[in-house]
Amino acid sequence: MARIDYFERRLDDKRRLTIPSELREEFISGIVLTRGFGQYLHLYPKAVWEQEVEPALNASGSILDEKIADVNVQFRRGKTEAELDDKQGRVTIEQHLLDYGRITKDIVAVRAGQYWRLMAGDSE
Repeated sequence: MARIDYFERRLDDKRRLTIPSELREEFISGIVLTRGFGQYLHLYPKAVWEQEVEPALNASGSILDEKIADVNVQFRRGKTEAELDDKQGRVTIEQHLLDYGRITKDIVAVRAGQYWRLMAGDSE
């Protein structure tokens, strides 16, 4: 089976994103949603967040290093954790994250290594 690296979806009225069935196993550990580096969101499998992102955010360095602090603030501000619902593989995206990513209804999701970028669709 081919690896899925891109999908488009429309949020439902409850701000839920449906993850394609072929990808749901990837998110069995849960989901972490954060702000991205730009006007988009990052969608992480919780296992990737815990094994890769948390250690990077907690890397040793000066407690007064402003760059380290800025990256921590960027990724932790508004961070949410969730589980996919069992029936349809949906996750609710908090309104403050949608506002940050300028997403109203249509979402484009692109794999960026071990996580996904969620961006507003072209019709937005």
